[in-house]
Amino acid sequence: MTDTASATTSSALPRWSVADVHESFDSRTFKAAFESFAADVSRLEAVFDESNVRKVDRSIEPSDGKIADDVISHYNRVMDAGEVLGAYIYATVSTDSRDESAQGLLSEIEVLDARTSPLLARLAEWVKSLGVDELSALSTEAAEHVGPLLRLAERTAHQMPEELEGLYAELSTTGSSSWGRLQADVTSQLTGTIVRPDGSSDTLPMPAIRGLASHPDEHLRRAAYEAEMVAWPSVAVACAAAMNSIKGEANVINARRHWGSPLDASLFANSVSRKTFESMQKAVTDSLPDFRRWMKAKAAAHNNTNALPWWNLVAPLPNVSSSVTWDEGIALVRSAFAEYSDNLAGLVDRSLAENWIDAEPREGKVGGAFCMSFVDDRSLVLLNWTGSTESAQTTAHELGHAYHNTQLAQRTALQKRLPMALAETASIFCETLVVEAGLRKLEGRERLALLDVDLAGSNQVVVDIHSRFLFETEVFARRQRRSLGVSELNELMLESQQSAYGDGLDQTTAHPHMWVLKPHYYGSHFYNWPYTYGLLFGLGLYSQYTRDPERFRHGYDTLLSRAGMDTAEQLGQAFGLDVTSEAFWTASLDVIRQRIDNYVALATTL
Repeated sequence: MTDTASATTSSALPRWSVADVHESFDSRTFKAAFESFAADVSRLEAVFDESNVRKVDRSIEPSDGKIADDVISHYNRVMDAGEVLGAYIYATVSTDSRDESAQGLLSEIEVLDARTSPLLARLAEWVKSLGVDELSALSTEAAEHVGPLLRLAERTAHQMPEELEGLYAELSTTGSSSWGRLQADVTSQLTGTIVRPDGSSDTLPMPAIRGLASHPDEHLRRAAYEAEMVAWPSVAVACAAAMNSIKGEANVINARRHWGSPLDASLFANSVSRKTFESMQKAVTDSLPDFRRWMKAKAAAHNNTNALPWWNLVAPLPNVSSSVTWDEGIALVRSAFAEYSDNLAGLVDRSLAENWIDAEPREGKVGGAFCMSFVDDRSLVLLNWTGSTESAQTTAHELGHAYHNTQLAQRTALQKRLPMALAETASIFCETLVVEAGLRKLEGRERLALLDVDLAGSNQVVVDIHSRFLFETEVFARRQRRSLGVSELNELMLESQQSAYGDGLDQTTAHPHMWVLKPHYYGSHFYNWPYTYGLLFGLGLYSQYTRDPERFRHGYDTLLSRAGMDTAEQLGQAFGLDVTSEAFWTASLDVIRQRIDNYVALATTL
């Protein structure tokens, strides 16, 4: 086996299994579940129609309490069943996008889901008409869903008329949803060729090539970067069409829904106020010179002149062993989790024993990593393991999401509609546990190596995410007037990286094709800044944990379970954190600044 292959694949890496739920798409249980879900969606529509759950012009009546009980409980049951069914299908699509049977079933599920979307809009209008407090006084279900219902009532100011919401939901299955799947399909099936200095070569799936960014051999990292520069343009035209269609559709719908900007819609969807967001952004902008200082120190460690080339952004330090086996990585994560609680450590054991994890990079598998809830309190965790410390931290991050899902398991579908910004809370906290556990034990060059990995991750979540935010903002603005071609999108990406990375990055090596490969642009809009929010909020929570561990543990699980029920500001207040204040975000970034100071000091003395 070549060095390239050994860095990315291993027969020992786990693959998830969902066969205990249904043996296959042809099994009797799966077919019955699919047919049942389709019938349940029809029945749910009938319940809404029979009870006239829509905007009404009348005062609340005693009978509305029973209607609310029936409608809310029925809606929750149907959505729970659909979530399990969709996750079962996507478990195949995400690991083998060439499976046309799975792709077809996913499309059918999306059509059924699209029929439930207008029902939520109708529920919002009905609740707004009658009043959340008034309904809560008559309905047990409404009383238990006050937070979600208040958010639904608030969103009615940004809904189209009922018939248009229904039409849009139906058309989206052949519009933005299909374009997003196109991007996922063409990028997951893409391969590239690594050409070594000696002329030998390997053709690998793109997730494996991107995984080489953390390989200890700089020649191989650069070869992987050059392979990307050749491969991504081959699918760029298709992805540009997807980008234009998705952002164009969003502009039209946002205008129809009376949003002042796409960002306003994103902030509302994430339960984050404009004041909170602007405070965070100001702190982020002020921190960019510190990250550039770190990049220059890292460049010096790699004997790069002045600035850091792209292929060294997440590279391990020279002459430091960065290779981590799967068993070592899992042990590292479990040990750090055990310092927090036995329950958190036990989650690692469950994830392995119950086959939650799919870790092997392979052709047809989507890139990156994610965690999705599945049955009861169980999750499915997708990784693309590269055998690096960074991979171990990613594992901690995704298992943090899985722990969050265990705390949400007893919540209803309406109660656990997590905004992205708050969904990152547990994942960042768990990743921080691993980093801090390592920093407490390590000194000298080993400490420097861990700081290097951690700061590379922070640089991605603060600096690179900032570049993505700048890029998407400009794409939305220009898409108001016309469609954008590949070269223009490339140019915008480079300009955004220049603004964010500045002189910390060797701009001659900037990555113009990042817009092609990132699925975030093709799903939820502004699916970028919430990562920064999650990182900095998680660091703030960790500071609270260190001040009073027992008090923190006592309230943490409740906070996680309420992430779909409260606003960002309310969740912060539960732990004495004022997220509307720039000082909070600066304090979190100060933690990173201290690590940068430590890194620079060690790098110049070792």
